[in-house]
Amino acid sequence: MGYSSPTQSGIMEDMDLSLKEFSLFGSTLTVGAMLGAAIGGKVTDLLGRKGTMWILNVLYIGGWFAIAFAKVPWLLDLGRLSLGSVSGITGFLMPLYIAEITPKDLRGRISAIVPLMVCWGLSFIYLVGSFVNWRTLALIATIPGLLQLPLLYFVPESPRWLAKVGREKEVEDVLLCLRGEKVDISEEATEIKDYTESLRSVSKGSTLDVFQRTYARPLLIMAGLMALQSLGGIGAFAFYSGAIIQSAGISSLIGLITLAAVQTLLGLLGVMLLDKAGRRPLLLVSFAGLCFGSFLTGLSFFLKDFNWWDDGTPILALIGLLMYMGSSVLGAGIPWLLIAEVFPVNVKGSAGSICNLINNVFAWVISYYFNFLIQWSSAGVFFIFSAFCAANYILVAKFIPETKGKKLEEIQESVTHSLQ
Repeated sequence: MGYSSPTQSGIMEDMDLSLKEFSLFGSTLTVGAMLGAAIGGKVTDLLGRKGTMWILNVLYIGGWFAIAFAKVPWLLDLGRLSLGSVSGITGFLMPLYIAEITPKDLRGRISAIVPLMVCWGLSFIYLVGSFVNWRTLALIATIPGLLQLPLLYFVPESPRWLAKVGREKEVEDVLLCLRGEKVDISEEATEIKDYTESLRSVSKGSTLDVFQRTYARPLLIMAGLMALQSLGGIGAFAFYSGAIIQSAGISSLIGLITLAAVQTLLGLLGVMLLDKAGRRPLLLVSFAGLCFGSFLTGLSFFLKDFNWWDDGTPILALIGLLMYMGSSVLGAGIPWLLIAEVFPVNVKGSAGSICNLINNVFAWVISYYFNFLIQWSSAGVFFIFSAFCAANYILVAKFIPETKGKKLEEIQESVTHSLQ
């Protein structure tokens, strides 16, 4: 996600790209993510969570190699498209898999590690990208995929997916692997099997099941949450943090190092608080921070355009950027966790694909047009982002339920009834 930020000038110079062509390269990630999102739910249902991980690693490594050794622009875009498809599927697969393997009292805390890992990945790319050229940076980025390939052998399959496809005998073995050999998993195994069996009796397993009245309102709310999150500019801030910092007149290195430190601290705070404070309060705090952070960033550009408070505008821009990116890592993973928690296993793939696709369609719009919008009005684009974040705050306050400390089956039964 962060690759285009520190490499923009290097790629444009070496590959002789115009701003439009580089915007296409940056936004191709979200085009690939749209394709991945469209098929991600079905792929994870057909191949399993672990089987999908194998394929994603191959696409991930291949995408980075295509970028690293590109001699023509279309190969850059092809590599970025491959990485985007990985991003599109992984955005749904990560919280889904974590929600399905973790016990209820740890589910939020472990899920909160995901945006923290994204934060560290972004920070690593920002910092290392300040010292190495874009081809070397792409090769460095292959390392996580190369490391994960052999380690996937030791990763267990999701017990809930095994129950869904009729491999009941393996459910207990996987739960023993996850919980420990001395733990009594009989009650949890029986609950998973019984609930999955009850879903079979009311559902044929069709993609269209998610449009039943039972799931229609939860789907609409979650899709709205994802759309507004993308329209709130989270992709633009992630892709172009370096450019935002430079436009505000701040040293890139100082700005990015400070950004990495703030995101890490708030990410760790999210890990500690998600199972204590709950999903809803943290989501409200996160969207309030996104709204105010984007507003401050817009205000700094507004003051800069009129040459007001020249000494203070760079500081104001940095504060706004830090508040926005810190708030995003605090709560960005919660909507994905809610999707994994709220929908039962028979429609989870379809619901996840729809929400993921909507998220990535709007993310593409923002990532492609951001460079042009910021030329139109640097201040105006961030004020627009702020308005969308405020709308998302209202959506969460009115419609999102609390799910902490509950078993998945318990959440799904209560939410589908309460949101009908």
